[in-house]
Amino acid sequence: MAMLGRTSMPWRAPLSAPSSPSSWDTVHIINLHASTLLITTNFVQLDPNPAINTGVMSGAMLFIKEDLKTNDTQVQVLAGILNVCALAGSLTAGRVSDWVGRRLTISLAATIFLAGSALMGLAPNFATLLAGRCVAGVGVGYALMIAPVYAAEISSAEIRGSVTSLPEICISFGILVGYVANYLLAKLPLVYGWRAMLGLGALPSAVLAVGVIAMPESPRWLVMQGRVEPALAVLRRVCDTAGEADVRLAEIKVAAGIAADAAASAPHQPSSVGKGVWREMFLHPTPPVRRILVAAFGVHFFQHLTGIEAVVLYSPRIFKAAGIATRSEILAATIGVGVTKTVFILTAILLVDRIGRRPLYLSSLAGIVASLACLGLGLTIVERSAPHHSPAWAVVLSIATVFTFIASFSVGVGPITWAYSSEVYPLRLRAQGASVGVAINRVMNAGVSMTFVSLYKAVTIGGAFFLFAGLAVLAATFFYFLCPETQGRPLEEIEEVFSRRWRERLRSPAMAVELPVSNVPDGKAGP
Repeated sequence: MAMLGRTSMPWRAPLSAPSSPSSWDTVHIINLHASTLLITTNFVQLDPNPAINTGVMSGAMLFIKEDLKTNDTQVQVLAGILNVCALAGSLTAGRVSDWVGRRLTISLAATIFLAGSALMGLAPNFATLLAGRCVAGVGVGYALMIAPVYAAEISSAEIRGSVTSLPEICISFGILVGYVANYLLAKLPLVYGWRAMLGLGALPSAVLAVGVIAMPESPRWLVMQGRVEPALAVLRRVCDTAGEADVRLAEIKVAAGIAADAAASAPHQPSSVGKGVWREMFLHPTPPVRRILVAAFGVHFFQHLTGIEAVVLYSPRIFKAAGIATRSEILAATIGVGVTKTVFILTAILLVDRIGRRPLYLSSLAGIVASLACLGLGLTIVERSAPHHSPAWAVVLSIATVFTFIASFSVGVGPITWAYSSEVYPLRLRAQGASVGVAINRVMNAGVSMTFVSLYKAVTIGGAFFLFAGLAVLAATFFYFLCPETQGRPLEEIEEVFSRRWRERLRSPAMAVELPVSNVPDGKAGP
């Protein structure tokens, strides 16, 4: 398929002329109906259950260890097995979504997670608990793959960064709910407390599995299936005007290999959708596709090497090491972590389409490096002071930098990893490319969560965070040189961005995709 970009697509003027610069902003972003539709469907689409489970597990492990008499190795396996099993879900979710559609894949993810949550909530022993977490992991793999893909495919270029970041706020909200549930349910008898925490996720899963019926299908998937008329109906719901919907549809048809002027009933082979994708990605990739894969897979690779899973999942241990002693104080402190994460992800959603992906991501990593270095210093002083009283400044520094780390991660690396990786793939590769990206993400997540306890015992807890700080520096170098800006580009034009080498991209900043009518050359459009 020919590469799409400015060489193959004509310049496009806005479809309606605004009366003033302020009205341009109002008209051009998106109409009220489309905004409501997108925000509603995206808040529903990524069921927060996987995140609730992560937040719950951080506190539940304290009770599981006491009730089931588990050792540190079993705790690490329990923490990381969800992400290992998510590999099975993520690697199959792309092909499944190409086959049955994005919407039904979301429903399938919720159903699988419901079964896993119920199994964990009823677990009589460690083996059953581990089995339930494995089942839930498959659902997590499906959810993490399909949510950003669906968000990217249904949103317009002007708000795509914000919309594809919405699943991250669902994750953050889920973690916060998990922390609050830990605090409240900790008052139950030991045998019931952690089971109630883990079984909690079954309730919203059931709601999502049914509620997905009200969500629109991805117009890009519909076009790939040859269902052009339903795709146009969805586009008219999310675009400003019917004319804009027609333009978007023509671009999607070209990207899907259908003639732009083909009738809605033109023959297309749905069975061919998704075939040959792995060959194109890994055996015979074009230079732009190769650069896309490096960028998309790379951001997933580095996301968890910053240490976020260690901080979120093991924050109770970090607070304990910093001198917070009682169980209720530890759980209350983790609620503060959840609130911080949620607030700064909301900040990222507001900024990502205004200032771009690269500035947010790189400034986020700068904050991460500084926070991890200070956290490592504070925990090292606290650890070396034991068994004597730790210096107050070291305790305050350790606790404060947990929050600054969470804030820095949540304003950039967290949401932008998912937004960026879901939008850079060409249409024909998006679902299965996203599957591989999620698989890499889960491997790194599992690697950190399953080895963190052993790591900090080997190099001290402070040394572990110094290591994460060094890895964050590598992540910043990678993103600066290999990940170009995608802000404002329609999905069908992003492949063209990667057609240039990184040196050329650094020398020539990206041009705006669409220009106000006042900038249109004479004769091409009216004022």
